[in-house]
Amino acid sequence: MVRKAKGGWRMCQDYIDMNKACPKDSFLLPKIDQLVDATAGHELLNFMDAYSGYNQIFMHPADSKHMTFITNKGLYCYNVMPFGLKNAGAKFQRLVKHISSTMEVYVDDMLVKIKTADQHLHNLSLIFGILKEYQMRLNPTKCAFSVSSGKFLGWMIS
Repeated sequence: MVRKAKGGWRMCQDYIDMNKACPKDSFLLPKIDQLVDATAGHELLNFMDAYSGYNQIFMHPADSKHMTFITNKGLYCYNVMPFGLKNAGAKFQRLVKHISSTMEVYVDDMLVKIKTADQHLHNLSLIFGILKEYQMRLNPTKCAFSVSSGKFLGWMIS
């Protein structure tokens, strides 16, 4: 167990040998400048953060046995993608990229952009429906809804 910078604990395992055996997923992360530029001209912005990022991706049941670990309390295996796998980030980005055209996504940071205020509730309803369908949870402490400006990927958006 390793302590997180902002408190709490993170389970870390050594997947060096497994990562060597897995082929690299070459799915590219989007370019931050293009994501920021795509927010221009939108009246309302909604900043969202996916809670625990790729730990929300469920493992295929047949693969969970490869994620087994032993503790003094017994034998366990992951049902979700664990921290430390080589392709975890690419898998998560591939999943969230196709959620909606009104949303910009970089790993677990999401920005829903709304052209006009009258579209706001409709677009958010669609996004929340999709997030519910994929069983994705948001971190409410890192979300801001119906704002005209905010910080996204280190850039001030307005």
